[in-house]
Amino acid sequence: MSVATESAETFASLNPATGEVVAEHPRQDGAAVAAAIERAREAAEWWRALGWKERRLRLLNVKGSLARNLNRMAELIHQETGKPVQDAQLETIMAITHLDWAARNAQKVLGPRSVFPGLMAVNQKCVLEYQPLGVVGVIGPWNYPIFTPMGSIGYALAAGNAVVFKPSEFTPGVGVLLAELFDAVIPEHPVLQTVTGLGETGAALASSPHVDKIAFTGSARTAKRVMAACAENLTPIVAECGGKDACIVDSDADLDAAADAALWGAMSNAGQTCIGVERIYVVDEAYDKFLGKLTEKAKDLRPGFDREAAYGPITMPGQLDIIERHIKDALDKGGKAVVGGAESVRKPYVEPVVLTNVPDDSAAVCEETFGPTITVHRVKDLDEAVHKANKTSYGLAGTIFSGNKARALDVARRMRSGMTSINAFAAFAQVAALPFGGVGESGFGRIHGADGLREFTRPKAITRQRFATMNLTTFARTEKEMARVLGMINMIHGRRYKR
Repeated sequence: MSVATESAETFASLNPATGEVVAEHPRQDGAAVAAAIERAREAAEWWRALGWKERRLRLLNVKGSLARNLNRMAELIHQETGKPVQDAQLETIMAITHLDWAARNAQKVLGPRSVFPGLMAVNQKCVLEYQPLGVVGVIGPWNYPIFTPMGSIGYALAAGNAVVFKPSEFTPGVGVLLAELFDAVIPEHPVLQTVTGLGETGAALASSPHVDKIAFTGSARTAKRVMAACAENLTPIVAECGGKDACIVDSDADLDAAADAALWGAMSNAGQTCIGVERIYVVDEAYDKFLGKLTEKAKDLRPGFDREAAYGPITMPGQLDIIERHIKDALDKGGKAVVGGAESVRKPYVEPVVLTNVPDDSAAVCEETFGPTITVHRVKDLDEAVHKANKTSYGLAGTIFSGNKARALDVARRMRSGMTSINAFAAFAQVAALPFGGVGESGFGRIHGADGLREFTRPKAITRQRFATMNLTTFARTEKEMARVLGMINMIHGRRYKR
């Protein structure tokens, strides 16, 4: 079985909207995690030996199985996170498309290719290839419990690794079901195993000397603890942490489209999105009209667990206190709530909150809120908007709305972020060929795309001498040979270059 079960202790997965128990899951201890890693090491050898074609075939069949079980997976995500079923379906669709891309493109990105050796080594045949690491440990989040970890799981497997997956304790069932689907399609060896449990389970995975890389998604605070555990064994890590992403609205932007996208970016999934919009900077000429459109749209949103609800509850109960603190701090410092307010926190739900006139030093502007709240700021021009957008320790994603292509592209490049979308929200997340990741406290390394495939490999350089030529790396070299080389180097590289 690909789901580790060696534990008598269990913990409950709860529906955050109703408080009902969704399921009980084993609380895996260090010994259980170690056993899973040992099985993964054997599976990794078999998986690597299969070769590109066979791995591709099997992963595409897993993709097909996930597509056929899409509604089953979405319903489980709905139960464990509280998000609307359609949002859970969309998340699963995105996971499917990423697994498909990774499976189809792994050989092209990672397979052996010739490299030009240069004149100094013209007699060498040079080959570059990317070899799998072995066992990758994936520690997943609860807010997008299949899409986000698939960005590591799918790409690590396509690269030839085996994976041990520790899902969030809030969404363990999603990880269990995913492993079961893999197990049914690839019964020979457990190339994907799920270990369930609380923090100590993840710690056991991160601290194991037999894991070759950790892919972590979560808060910067937890990432530092995971990195410390990895440091004991010099285990490399790719970390996707939080964000305080900004949306910039130019004076000539399509304000209806901008308001619609910003609202979705801020409120969908109850604002529990690492790449969600938390700050909006609007150029002065467009500010009043934009704010009017945004507030009108926000007033129509309603949280709930029913099919008509715009978004669901706050999945992690402790986040409610942070959201409430940010709202109150903003209001205490002179901010104004144009939609909602402190009373919008009605556990386990938070109704939409739109804040204006919030000082730059308030928690609602500086810290990740992770709730359905947004701050809207008036700026004199795009330069001020970029300056304020970049005034954060985070740097995950960003959005720019503008009617001028050149200005929009310039702003997108200047935003301190790993990804930026123009005239749409987070379009990059849907494009499997593009890398995903941040800078600063938003983490490092990349998932998705060719960079995501390479993230789970080690580059291997191979040279083969094709014919003998002048050999400078020998004690038998002559003064005449060295003089000839020095003359050639001066001729090729010694000339002056003019503008």
